[in-house]
Amino acid sequence: MTYSTLRLCSGRAAFEAVPRPKLSLDLGQIRGRLERAGIPVTDARVLLIARMEREVTVARDGRILIKSADAPEAARILARLRSLIDLPA
Repeated sequence: MTYSTLRLCSGRAAFEAVPRPKLSLDLGQIRGRLERAGIPVTDARVLLIARMEREVTVARDGRILIKSADAPEAARILARLRSLIDLPA
């Protein structure tokens, strides 16, 4: 499993990472890991909104949206998130 390169969303205020192939994530487990790391999480049933350095949305199918217009910052946040929730590199 790999993630496509971070790409700037059409609104240019966020970057999106899309897994290939799609995943089926256990959002309850991810929420627990993030909260144990001290990261506030809002559970919106079909996705999680984590308040890291920037707001990060994690969808059940593995898509990740990072609200930052800065590519290096988005890449750092994605790397940290992936290690926290144990997503493959």
